[in-house]
Amino acid sequence: MSPLAWIAIAALAVWGWLLLGQGFFWRTDQRLPAPAGAPARWPGVVVVVPARDEAAVLPLSLPSLLAQDYPGPAEVILVDDGSTDGTGERAAELAACHGGLPLTVVSPGEPEPGWTGKLWALRHGMALARARGPEFLLLTDADIAHEPDSLRLLVEAAAGHRLDLVSQMARLRVASGWERLIVPAFVYFFCQLYPFRWINRRRPRATAAAGGCVLLRAETAERAGVPAAIRQAVIDDVSLARAVRRAGGRVWLGLADRVDSIRPYPRLADLWRMVARSAYAQLRHNLALLAGTVAGLVLVYLVPPGALVAGLLTGDAPAAWAGGLAWAVMAGTYLPMLRYYRQPPWLAPLLPLTAVLYLLMTVDSAVQHYRGRGAAWKGRTYARPEAAPDR
Repeated sequence: MSPLAWIAIAALAVWGWLLLGQGFFWRTDQRLPAPAGAPARWPGVVVVVPARDEAAVLPLSLPSLLAQDYPGPAEVILVDDGSTDGTGERAAELAACHGGLPLTVVSPGEPEPGWTGKLWALRHGMALARARGPEFLLLTDADIAHEPDSLRLLVEAAAGHRLDLVSQMARLRVASGWERLIVPAFVYFFCQLYPFRWINRRRPRATAAAGGCVLLRAETAERAGVPAAIRQAVIDDVSLARAVRRAGGRVWLGLADRVDSIRPYPRLADLWRMVARSAYAQLRHNLALLAGTVAGLVLVYLVPPGALVAGLLTGDAPAAWAGGLAWAVMAGTYLPMLRYYRQPPWLAPLLPLTAVLYLLMTVDSAVQHYRGRGAAWKGRTYARPEAAPDR
């Protein structure tokens, strides 16, 4: 057999392993655990929302938090993280207009050295929340909209299943052509890296969370020393989950049905910045890991269609069938995520194209790092932030 055929067979073998041996990452049935019954006493909850320059999205997200149908004591703290667009004032106006849960708006000032902006805001908000003595903290982003029963269902899951951290990956907005091409794949790749089944086992084989929606026991947060223990993390959600796990807490992560991100990413440039700002941090700023990632993406996502086309053109039947079968498995594993995002199945064979874009975003993330721009987001640059720690 030709060298191309052997490479195509290697890609097919990798896809066979991914299909069956990577925690069935491609399935989308990890949803919020069914409640084991309403708590005898509904625990107190404080919702903490870090927000920087979010005045445009708050009218779509903040009212959904204020309107939570929660039977126990609950309130919202919005931490205005140095906004220049009137975020704090807009939040106060919305609370006065919509009513609902009590809202407190605070601003901690610029982050101290060694802190990323979001975690600095969370530090201030969580400190204020703990003074209220809640049993749970809901950490949610300013661009996340919640259905009225979202908080109640989260607390029922955490209390009924004795979970210390319950996180849902919000359903991201998919409206523009670029969002259709890139957003479902973003979640697909995340699930491939952190299989939800592995995370949710009693003896977990992976640990992660989705920062847009995290319900956290206040006692466990204290024991884990968060957010101070992860104050430099750019990938703060994964770092938070690992800190909770190190402290002996149980973590659950799944896809959301009633929690949505409303932030638009209409252009490729918007999505590029979203991915590139943390891609190299995930690789621990390590050139060897970057090279391995690039090689892996080429083998897993680009070799199958390339081998099929080249095999058909040159008459190399083994390369063609191995490449075609690997491409078919790849597309088949992508279909459940496309269904979850209500997208047409013809997007599945385009996953190699999307993988090329993610490869370029990852390389660009490394280039920006070595140019001293680090992880830039909303006017702040972290020259050498920490990746999610393994310990």
